[in-house]
Amino acid sequence: MKTIAVFLPNWVGDVVMATPTLRALREHFAAARILGVMRPQAADVLAGTPWLDEPLLYDPRSADSRLRGWALCRRLRRDRVDLALLLPNSWRTALLARFGGARDRLGYVRGGRGILLNRKLYPPRSGKRLAPVSALDYYLELAYAAGCPSASRQVELATLAADEQAADEVWRKLRLPHGKQVVVLNSGGAYGAAKLWPTTYFASLARRLAVDDRRYVLVLCGPQERAIAAEIVRGAAHPRVCSLAEERLRIGLSKACVRRAAAMVTTDSGPRHFAAAFGVPVVTLFGPTHIGLSENYHPQAIHLQRELECVPCQRRTCPLGHHRCMLDLNINEVYRALKQLLPPRETVKAA
Repeated sequence: MKTIAVFLPNWVGDVVMATPTLRALREHFAAARILGVMRPQAADVLAGTPWLDEPLLYDPRSADSRLRGWALCRRLRRDRVDLALLLPNSWRTALLARFGGARDRLGYVRGGRGILLNRKLYPPRSGKRLAPVSALDYYLELAYAAGCPSASRQVELATLAADEQAADEVWRKLRLPHGKQVVVLNSGGAYGAAKLWPTTYFASLARRLAVDDRRYVLVLCGPQERAIAAEIVRGAAHPRVCSLAEERLRIGLSKACVRRAAAMVTTDSGPRHFAAAFGVPVVTLFGPTHIGLSENYHPQAIHLQRELECVPCQRRTCPLGHHRCMLDLNINEVYRALKQLLPPRETVKAA
């Protein structure tokens, strides 16, 4: 039996954009054993999906030696990996595959790591620069190089029963209505401050949805974003606006909340791709990042971005200090875009 080890990306959104590649591998190599080398948070993102036979958790910064590099290499050697598919561009993943004994190591030649690969792809270029290709297509090309036929670009996720139960409890506690009537806001951006839309803007949008549209609004957050979520709720000052700030936070809960939402407004961050995976309409607020690099081809998506000379700069903080790419995205524009996607409001009772 052929054994394939897929080295997955670290960022949540990139993991979601890798799901068409995982599905293509599973469908083409139906009899193979497919292992997913991933960070623990990636395992949470992919929980419930059917493409991997086993996750191999890896975290070079973990205090647990079982999650670090040498332990992973020993495991890969025990599993006698035939093919290592390297989705990230890092030297580290190529070294791990090499010392893990993978017979074939397939990845992009980036940063001089080509000497560690024996099956190579070269990234597309526009002149001397790398072309702005979506990570979704970038990963799929690796699947095609491994032998997979042309595949769907549809991103896909699942939720576990425990995730849905946790969301049910949130809906009961916050008295949210059922039936796709809750608008979800996601204000986070682990990439850096340059991606963030002002908290006051999110609060004003939430209040407008609650007052003018009589919508319920739920603000998502990660562990480091509780204070921002709580501030949005305080700023909106309306009983139909609430957040997850006081909840036990985990990725599975966020997935379940997005899955049952009427629509989503989000920064260009990981949870944005949950909406695409579950077919939820989404407005994404782009600032310094290139839209093409994270395109997930969701048919019910509106991308908003200011046309400025400095956009996209791809910087974590605004190098010019004005942050106009996000500050100039006004609330009225975002509200109008959301209204294009929102289904009609039903007469519903809170849970």
